[in-house]
Amino acid sequence: MGSVTTTEQDLRARAEEVLSTLAGEDARLREDQWTAIEALVAQHRRALVVQRTGWGKSAVYFVATALLREQGAGPTVIVSPLLALMRNQIDAAIRAGIVAVTVNSANNDEWDAVYADIENGDVDVLLVSPERLNNPDFRDRVLPKLAASAGMLVVDEAHCVSDWGHDFRPDYRRLRTLIVELPSGIPVLATTATANDRVVTDVSEQLDLGTGEQTLVLRGSLDRESLRLAVVPLPTPARRLAWLASKLDEMPGAGIVYTLTVQAAEDVAEFLTERGFAVRSYSGKTAPDERLDAEADLLGNRVKALVATSALGMGFDKPDLGFVVHLGAPASPVAYYQQIGRAGRALERAEVVLLPGREDRDIWAYFASLAFPPEPLVRQTLGVLSDQPLSTASIETRVDLSRTRLEMLLKVLDADGAAKRVKGGWIATGVDWHYDAERHRRVAEARRTEQQAMLDYIATDECRLVFLRRQLDDPDPTPCGRCDTCTGTVWSDDVSADGEAAADERLSRPGVEVPPRKMWPSGMAELGVDVSGKIAAGELAGVGRAIGRLSDIGWGTRLRELLGSEDRPADDVPVPSDVLDAVVRVLAGWGWERRPVGVIGIGSRTRPHQLEHLARRIAEIGRLPLLGTLPPVGEKPGARENSAQRLAAVWGGLDTAALPDLSGVDGPVLLVDDVLDTGWTMTVAARAVRRAGAPEVLPLTLAVDG
Repeated sequence: MGSVTTTEQDLRARAEEVLSTLAGEDARLREDQWTAIEALVAQHRRALVVQRTGWGKSAVYFVATALLREQGAGPTVIVSPLLALMRNQIDAAIRAGIVAVTVNSANNDEWDAVYADIENGDVDVLLVSPERLNNPDFRDRVLPKLAASAGMLVVDEAHCVSDWGHDFRPDYRRLRTLIVELPSGIPVLATTATANDRVVTDVSEQLDLGTGEQTLVLRGSLDRESLRLAVVPLPTPARRLAWLASKLDEMPGAGIVYTLTVQAAEDVAEFLTERGFAVRSYSGKTAPDERLDAEADLLGNRVKALVATSALGMGFDKPDLGFVVHLGAPASPVAYYQQIGRAGRALERAEVVLLPGREDRDIWAYFASLAFPPEPLVRQTLGVLSDQPLSTASIETRVDLSRTRLEMLLKVLDADGAAKRVKGGWIATGVDWHYDAERHRRVAEARRTEQQAMLDYIATDECRLVFLRRQLDDPDPTPCGRCDTCTGTVWSDDVSADGEAAADERLSRPGVEVPPRKMWPSGMAELGVDVSGKIAAGELAGVGRAIGRLSDIGWGTRLRELLGSEDRPADDVPVPSDVLDAVVRVLAGWGWERRPVGVIGIGSRTRPHQLEHLARRIAEIGRLPLLGTLPPVGEKPGARENSAQRLAAVWGGLDTAALPDLSGVDGPVLLVDDVLDTGWTMTVAARAVRRAGAPEVLPLTLAVDG
């Protein structure tokens, strides 16, 4: 080892002092931590640190921040994807004597004071979300000054920058522009725990932009000595849920139960609560204050588990998390590794169990359907933009993309310079834009490869940690000696008959509330539909019911088999007895204020006999008159993704003249359909039935697509 200059010795000694305030008196810098800090502080380089969860990546940027601020540098800007992550980072900064602030959607009343403190030099660290970088006011008023005066830029969870990463976020694309516009000599640090070679290369190339210098890449072993990996194949959702309930008490400490969908998280949490466990659900639909409470309960060991979607992942820091159980497999080993990495950071042993399900592939296929749109739709989107701002809702009337996909596309076009978000909506920039079809094809192929790798992980007889490390291009072939394949010790798949029966009863319990649409989409006049604003009270549907959601872990599989999909059309067969029995249970448990007095069916082009049979049997079972049918007219509209396009497609698509005069009806009418997706077919049908004289309409469907 070469000689060390006095300056380097002093810098490292000061770095160790800052670390001790952050992590305790006995803490010492790892060599790679020091290498990164020195590169950032002494050499003002750009670095990518890929290290396992709990390794100490945040220590690198907080120590570097303290040293740079002592040298007179401006504040560090940390781009961080989650509020939970920001809260943990601010707490860590305070421990190190660093003044850290954030601007996010939850504290907009504090923004002006924060900006003033930054300009006065009173802030050491500013944490922002990637979405904030594209807020017009922040981007135009704050960001230029911040970029010019920043002491360091940190990109946390940097795999989100790359569309090869398992959690690509289009708002992160804005960072490419920010990085290029940074003044020369501003150090940049990117950190992540989950990146394979392809992601590392992609992120490094983006960090290299405009520098002519190669990014320093520091990668460490992904081994986690505490993790005990296992897979328990079980044949049915009920058996998996019963297994979880029977084994939860055997899991050490408090932990996380991951599910693939929001509905599954809510259903599983409800079942475990009924079985006497202290658990809470946690998802993207959980209110921000409830998320905070749930996180605090888990951190304080006041719950046995949070039953969560991937919304609980990056940034959640509980070193003594005792277990992670997955009810359903994530779509890639990389995503799986990222989630299980939450467990056992400060423990000798943590249990990691995967309970794969048959329905996992259907869920993967659904999320894959939200991928980047094909070129014709992208060109169409660019074509409707001009120098006059258009709101996202107005764009929806011209482009058939769901709100989620449209917003993602607009963010990418913005980051690439072809569109721009301004006050009032989106405008075109006139910049030429290239659709990289080959890259999108390769990304889609990579996703399919990852899904197969996840299936291979489930079936493997080699060391599970070696398998996961290889997926992240960690070449270490050393078996962990701890997983079920290394030890030959497997979790028992036995569950009690009573436990399985209870789980089956919960999953087969039908009945989902279906709230009605209350507002017409914006801009419908442009599509030839003369409606706007609130739906008139005399044309509204009431709150309806469905057996279940197609995404349910209980009824979902059965309903998907019966109803089919665009890719797999179902046979036009009578509704089976088990499904009719579920309809009866839904009706019996409805709790309506006034009992329905009749039934009207919505016709179908694809399964007319099934829909006719369903409406007729509901009428017979309820001893109600079948008042009529709303048959479809005209050509079948193609699939429509967003509300405006769907409403335009179904408007005029039902033969309302076939309805009888309902002005003499003296109670609610059941309006029967098979699937409710966007809800506009039911809304239009309910409007027609109300206009025909029915005083109230109660929607009843077999399934909700969502």
